[in-house]
Amino acid sequence: MLEFARQAVLGKMLEKSKKNKRPAEGAYRFGEFHLYPSERTLKRSDRTVPTSPKVFDALLLFVRNAEHLVRRDELIETLWPDTYVTDANLTNVIVSLRKMLGREAIQTVSKFGYRFCLPVLGEPGVDQTMYATFIEGKELAKVRSLESMARARDLFALCVAKDPQFAPAWAWLGRCHRFLFKFSAGSSANMDLADAMLRRALAIDPDLACAHQFYTHLQVDLGQSKDMVVRLARRIAARGAEPESFAGLVQGLRSCGLLHESLLAHKRATALDPAVVTSVPHTHFLLCEYEASIESYADTRYYLDAACWTALGDPRRATELLSERLRKPRVSGLSDLMSGLMGSLLAILERRRGDATTIMTRMQIDHDPEIAFYLARHFAMLNAPAESVAMLQRARMHGHTASHTLAHDGVFTSLRKRADFQRELDLSRALETEARVAFERAGGRAILS
Repeated sequence: MLEFARQAVLGKMLEKSKKNKRPAEGAYRFGEFHLYPSERTLKRSDRTVPTSPKVFDALLLFVRNAEHLVRRDELIETLWPDTYVTDANLTNVIVSLRKMLGREAIQTVSKFGYRFCLPVLGEPGVDQTMYATFIEGKELAKVRSLESMARARDLFALCVAKDPQFAPAWAWLGRCHRFLFKFSAGSSANMDLADAMLRRALAIDPDLACAHQFYTHLQVDLGQSKDMVVRLARRIAARGAEPESFAGLVQGLRSCGLLHESLLAHKRATALDPAVVTSVPHTHFLLCEYEASIESYADTRYYLDAACWTALGDPRRATELLSERLRKPRVSGLSDLMSGLMGSLLAILERRRGDATTIMTRMQIDHDPEIAFYLARHFAMLNAPAESVAMLQRARMHGHTASHTLAHDGVFTSLRKRADFQRELDLSRALETEARVAFERAGGRAILS
């Protein structure tokens, strides 16, 4: 009943947000400073701070991209369009900003660019109290625990109730609902809400980077990987290279079976920002590069490294990892998808065939085709070819293929003589060719080169 009421309230807010308009005036707030874009003025404790035009433009670019890497070439292009300047010009601007704001305000990322490190506490046209709630929600969401994400969701809901035209709050709210669907035992309505909220964020601000980033993951879950890689390729071609967009391509290209392109997207993302996190461990896994997958697996660890150790012939280590993680209190509220994935692999390793089969057949995998692919591997490990092929078909129909894995992964060796398996392999290759053509038509080859 409580979840139904929340959905009804959020539905009304979505409709309200389409009608209301928010004034675009005011200041960015950070530390003791107020930055007024419309007046081109910087104030510190109500006193105007003199700034040259180039210094002001650089500060505005930094503040609008707070916590994100701003590349050197982007700064130069913004400050000196169509003009050749030396590195000394940019260095002088950075030195001036550090004198005004403090040396720690701007971090140098060697050979790449700079990052604005002061927390932005307010934006033009946004209520200050509401923005404080938004910042608190973002900090909670970054923790990525079930409890913190649920608390963040409620704070973001307060934000959009206060200001239905504040696009970032809609984007982060959508991210929370997707996370809670995937990693908790929440309602499947979270997925529909996530889709509606992210679409609302993009309708308000079509260029909002975080909305594009969060929507990328959702499109993969919804089986729209080809549409997603085309969207991101066009975005990069139009707006220039963004590490977050390339990070999204890592996942989307992998789901389309374009594994080598996925690796190239990872290299482009980390070349733009060495601190960016991508899903490349899963790409390495599908390429049967298990050592590389483990080495690059820096995210919250649940399943993938255990699957890698199994593939590397060390089932004891995989069993220990899964047993320990499934015993921890943090997984008590884990989604059926993730607990089922981990639990079924553990049952296979412990030779509890019946338990593994029961776990997998009870899992609802309508919105995660990559997990369906992993379950196909599990059925192959159980020497259940019909069930494995059926799961591969399900993954393909929901937008996930990996013909390289089907052709090279050892767990599928015994299936490769089957006609139905070969049919899946052929269909996967055909879909991957189609996705590659669509991606390249959108400028994919150029942005990866």
